[in-house]
Amino acid sequence: MARDLTLAPVTVDRSRSPPILDFAPGFNAAVPFVDRHLAEGRGAKVAIRSAAGDVTYAELAERVNRCGNALRGLGIEPGQRLLMVVKDCPAFFYLFWGAIKAGIVPVPLNTILRAEDYRGMIDDSACSAVVWSPEFAAEVEPALAAARPARRAALPTEGPGRSLEALLAEASPVLRAVPAAATATCFWLFSSGSTGRPKGVVHRHRDMVATSELFGRGVLGIGEDEVIFSAAKLFFAYGLGNAMTFPLWAGATVVLLDARPTAQNTLATIERFRPSLYFGVPTLYAAQLQELERSRPDLSSIRRCVSAGEPLPADVYRRWKERTGLDILDGIGSTEALNTFVSNRPGDVRPGTSGRPVPGYEVRIVDEAGAEVGTGVPGRLQVKGPSTAAFYWNNPEKTAQTMRGEWLDTGDTYLRDADGYYQHCGRSDDMLKVGGIWCSPIEIESRLVSHRGVLEAAVVGRPDAAGLVKPEAWVVLRDGVAGSPELAAELMAFCKGHLAPYKFPRQIHFVAELPKTATGKIQRFRLR
Repeated sequence: MARDLTLAPVTVDRSRSPPILDFAPGFNAAVPFVDRHLAEGRGAKVAIRSAAGDVTYAELAERVNRCGNALRGLGIEPGQRLLMVVKDCPAFFYLFWGAIKAGIVPVPLNTILRAEDYRGMIDDSACSAVVWSPEFAAEVEPALAAARPARRAALPTEGPGRSLEALLAEASPVLRAVPAAATATCFWLFSSGSTGRPKGVVHRHRDMVATSELFGRGVLGIGEDEVIFSAAKLFFAYGLGNAMTFPLWAGATVVLLDARPTAQNTLATIERFRPSLYFGVPTLYAAQLQELERSRPDLSSIRRCVSAGEPLPADVYRRWKERTGLDILDGIGSTEALNTFVSNRPGDVRPGTSGRPVPGYEVRIVDEAGAEVGTGVPGRLQVKGPSTAAFYWNNPEKTAQTMRGEWLDTGDTYLRDADGYYQHCGRSDDMLKVGGIWCSPIEIESRLVSHRGVLEAAVVGRPDAAGLVKPEAWVVLRDGVAGSPELAAELMAFCKGHLAPYKFPRQIHFVAELPKTATGKIQRFRLR
């Protein structure tokens, strides 16, 4: 007998380790993450908490349906792309799951980019619609105006006149999920490449189930009674799992902060909403430690802290443990793998390492020839598992370089110690991860070189006093231009005014020349 998609879209055999996932024909991810909770009696339970109020699972399901119908009413067809520049708020959930349920492909974008970044993504994705939170209109609207002419819907999430909010009020609250498949395209995320050009990472319907079951439930033990707060944002693969798929998979409650996270507002959010599980990034943990020297917020609700996005310095872990009494479970994931695949775990923490592989994922370290290396030998980290991306959109060359059969090449250099713990040694290329978000040195260099006084520039990553990587620039000035602290400050401001805020160089060194190869390529490793 055929399985009813609305009642049993996926079954999980937890008697096996790792669990076995069995997907029904026509599987659509919106069914188990949203619709299932009504059948299981959670309609009245709070799914989302924020400063704007609470949203129950029944309200979530209705608004997801209304949103899917509203998107279809805009003329967006199944398989077409919807770009989302949306803050962490309930509307993000309605758009993301409404699109998926209607067969449309949602593409969340980093909300702190600039108009030129958005223009490139609009053109590259050939999207049929763009929806944005009003706060981001100053960057999104010029991007739309500059993008290649196309028939596409464009509207803010709220505000006077035509908006998503207005369309939801008019749309039907009934929507049947469009049949898809576990391996069919479900959503994209954008990941920056070594050339600075963002790449569309194409994920399948099954991928969010895999990360939520294998890491969210399997390693973190997330259950229905959990209250979860993630400082990492929903547009970020790490945050998408923490703040949406993990809690929805478990039938738990998520707390959303719609502002850019700071030490002060994240600690205040914890004190107000009392989450039991907190997800941060190393940069923020370091800032929070500094804030905890001045204030004493009530963090007693937290039972577990998690970190990813960049390596957690052992000193930050130890100071957090001393100050709060809580472990931080650090791990490594990626946009391409969707979430964490190597992690420390409850009762098994090795500070300064990323921990051990998450059950359900295979990890190996290889040399330049692709052969596995031995214990203690650095090499390229590769992962195989059920959540890895299908391909990069419109980029077959990079797909071939990264998706090597069943194995995903992470671009990170790692070593495995004698006890089986994995230690990060740095990137295998020149990309920088700042505040948990990748950025390209070439993009920063290009901005610096556009300054009237700069002839050449090279950017590398340098650990700050807390052991966290920040961009550092080495600059060759044009003839007649003298280096000075005032010029360094001017160049930092010059970068801040055009690039995403986290990308500006924290230090600038003026030099007579840059180290180069015989062919003229800058040797960044010598600057590091």
